[in-house]
Amino acid sequence: MPMHDWTRVEAGIYHDFHHSWVSEVARSLNRALPVRSHYAMIEPGRCSYPNSSIAVRHVSGDRVVAIVEIVSPGNKSSKNGFAAFVQKACELLEHRVHLLFVDPFPPGPRDPNGVHGAIWDAVEDDSFRVPPERPLTLVAYECGPITRAYIETIAVGEPLPDMPLFLEPEAHILVPLEATYRSAWDTVPARWQRVIAAPA
Repeated sequence: MPMHDWTRVEAGIYHDFHHSWVSEVARSLNRALPVRSHYAMIEPGRCSYPNSSIAVRHVSGDRVVAIVEIVSPGNKSSKNGFAAFVQKACELLEHRVHLLFVDPFPPGPRDPNGVHGAIWDAVEDDSFRVPPERPLTLVAYECGPITRAYIETIAVGEPLPDMPLFLEPEAHILVPLEATYRSAWDTVPARWQRVIAAPA
């Protein structure tokens, strides 16, 4: 299933889909995680406001080892809000919490190179430039002595790749973004599916 153009609808329509997609991803993680050591739960947003994140915890002290964040328009709706979003992401990386960001929205004035571009500018000296022909960004951050970013860029109309979610350095599981997106899309009312999926 192709990634849709979510700029065609108001934020509230996307928010409903976002809620379903986050739930599908959380369920898929709990099927894939080692059940004796890790679990995933939806929590109030750590990087997002007012959205929700998925925290992956280790059973030893229930410590957070990884966060999955599916970006929404609210993350970019104000200068201060976006700055706080980026700062929180950087703090998590500094504390060696692995991150997976999925940004289904094209860059805008506050993130001319997408969410990853803003985060990477703050974390590393080298800059990331999003390719204009594939402006939607997915990035997995592996936190160790060196922070590494594994980046995929796609365009509207392209399928979502599965992405790694690191649980510790050099150890990850794959998050089935395409399958979970498809399941969430099936819950979108037909009235809005027609608007979102209409030919350009």
